[in-house]
Amino acid sequence: MSPSATWPELAHLPSPSDSRLALRVTPGAEHALRRGHPWLFADNITHQNHEGAAGDLAVIFDKKRRFLAIGLYDPQSPIRVKIVHHGKPTTIDSDFLTGRIQAAIVARQPITETDTNGYRLIHGENDGLPSFTLDRYGDSLVLKLYSAIWLPYLADMLTAIVAAQPCERIVLRLSRQLQQGDTFGLIDGQALMGDLPDSPVIFREYGLQFAADVVHGHKTGFFFDHRENRKWVQDFAARHRVLDVFAYAGPFSVHAAAGGARHVTSIDISAPALEAAQANMARNPKAVKVPHEIIVADAFDALRNLADEGRQFSMVIVDPPSFAKSQSEIEGALRAYATLTQLALAVLAPAGILVLASCSSRVTADDFYSTVFQAAQDADRPLQEIERTGHALDHPIGFPEGAYLKCLFAQA
Repeated sequence: MSPSATWPELAHLPSPSDSRLALRVTPGAEHALRRGHPWLFADNITHQNHEGAAGDLAVIFDKKRRFLAIGLYDPQSPIRVKIVHHGKPTTIDSDFLTGRIQAAIVARQPITETDTNGYRLIHGENDGLPSFTLDRYGDSLVLKLYSAIWLPYLADMLTAIVAAQPCERIVLRLSRQLQQGDTFGLIDGQALMGDLPDSPVIFREYGLQFAADVVHGHKTGFFFDHRENRKWVQDFAARHRVLDVFAYAGPFSVHAAAGGARHVTSIDISAPALEAAQANMARNPKAVKVPHEIIVADAFDALRNLADEGRQFSMVIVDPPSFAKSQSEIEGALRAYATLTQLALAVLAPAGILVLASCSSRVTADDFYSTVFQAAQDADRPLQEIERTGHALDHPIGFPEGAYLKCLFAQA
């Protein structure tokens, strides 16, 4: 049975084209592709044999007409070709894509040995499948597409996913940019397999239960990239008064409470997010007995107010959203990290633990850590570093821009 017959709701999607684009590129792009970079920008294409549609295979040659790489063409993006293979010529077909999917899923198997069934199965470019992410929430899978390049291959991909990771349902999420184009009837939040859940989906992380809105929630419904950092907090939270800033649905807060914290305060600007945090606390017997205070407010304002009130915490966790989504925002992001460092230290008790993270890929690790340490020095609260962490197993780094997560554990 063909994949399109297995997935009748996808029968209206375009089929993979037999046409091949031939491209030549600038010397700089040649160099980047030889190093395995997964992006080819439109400005770096010097010759193209004909126009292409989303998902067309594009073969890239060097100045001597030798094979460099092959990828999927995206006419709507400045990243004109998303590379799926470098080096020697190979055939890109269902067997190739199935191999990539299987390799990614097998690599995550150690996570399941930690009483965890919520994690990322496929991490886009970093797993050789650009603009394609797949998250597991127990028996539910959530596929998020960031480009139309995958629509011609979607039936094949789903067949391979279900074979490698059996599940009850697959929910499709589409990026905002993709929703603005022709999705051939696909909509954000639809079920590709099984029924849509009528309530948040429950999953486990190191034995703790959390809920995620996989249909309407941000990204795919939860953030798995901090899983190991949350476990660190759980392991060290005993007897601490914990402040969780930018708490979202409370994953750090729940881990802290489960680890034996005396009291947990969660701050977020979103009231619904903090309601979810309270619900997540209630799901876990180890956490629900711990006093839990929520503060719905801007994080910067809330920290200033807590300092004015003389409140002190022995562990402060600060996990802000990305502050630098473009190159021009880097300087402002570093100022924001410096400000947050000093605001956090103002409510951190002597010898307390500071946990401060950055998810801005454009801010380098060196710049982030040096900014934080200098801000602490300027506040007369020098930091004694405990540990620096980066990406967990399910968020591999395959290229420089893929390295976004930095987290500092320090004492002040």
